[in-house]
Amino acid sequence: MTRIAVLQMTAGIDPAANAATIERAIAEAKAGGAAMLFTPEMSGMLDRDRARAARSISAEPDDPVLDRVRAAAAGEGLWVALGSLALDNGDGSWANRSLLVDGQGAIAARYDKMHMFDVDLDSGESWRESRTYRAGDQVVTAETPLGRLGLAVCYDLRFPALFEALGRARCDVIAIPAAFTVPTGKAHWHVLQRARAIEASAYVVAAAQVGRHADGRTTYGHSLVVDPWGKVLLDMGGDQPGLGFAEIDLGRIAEVRRQVPSLANRREIAK
Repeated sequence: MTRIAVLQMTAGIDPAANAATIERAIAEAKAGGAAMLFTPEMSGMLDRDRARAARSISAEPDDPVLDRVRAAAAGEGLWVALGSLALDNGDGSWANRSLLVDGQGAIAARYDKMHMFDVDLDSGESWRESRTYRAGDQVVTAETPLGRLGLAVCYDLRFPALFEALGRARCDVIAIPAAFTVPTGKAHWHVLQRARAIEASAYVVAAAQVGRHADGRTTYGHSLVVDPWGKVLLDMGGDQPGLGFAEIDLGRIAEVRRQVPSLANRREIAK
């Protein structure tokens, strides 16, 4: 068994305050016996006012939140799956980038969110992520203390082809950090997370934003850890931020894949 920690946040518009929250979580995760901490999408800043947000967005080498997370990870000897940060690409666009930081503070992997959240909801919420962010185009996995970790971000959850690719890569765990809206979360969050775990025969760790944020939005919460059989091991609810813990059993992955060898039985479908 390997213990993990999951941070559920109500990130605001001040990167320094958000960095301090993550630093505290790193220390608490280590004290709680975790080998890795998972944080939500947009852990460094959640701000729908793009003009205001632009004043706090840096290129990756200059990002102060990333610097503080790397230093804290190295200080505690803890891996951190930093859900995502908004980073400047240097060409007028931003990246919604997930970063994997190892226990020495080095960046072990980076993944840019592939699928842009461009939607109009019946609740009146309208989002156009593609106006500012540049989509990634690479499937990313990395070796970690939890085995092979696959990276995805939020809206990626709705696109099975990405998770088929992560399944083919034999990921043991898939991180799906998010800042899910409340209407879509109530309808689809749990069922989609469980489906992704089942079809990849892998653990899913979905650290989420929760509650009312300083920029006026409200997010769904319910950070989850789901096992390869689709069983929910941790659900942090939709009310409060905080730190949760769960156990990853790599032997359980092999057991499920023996019972239902869907990855081995998959066939290519002619187009």
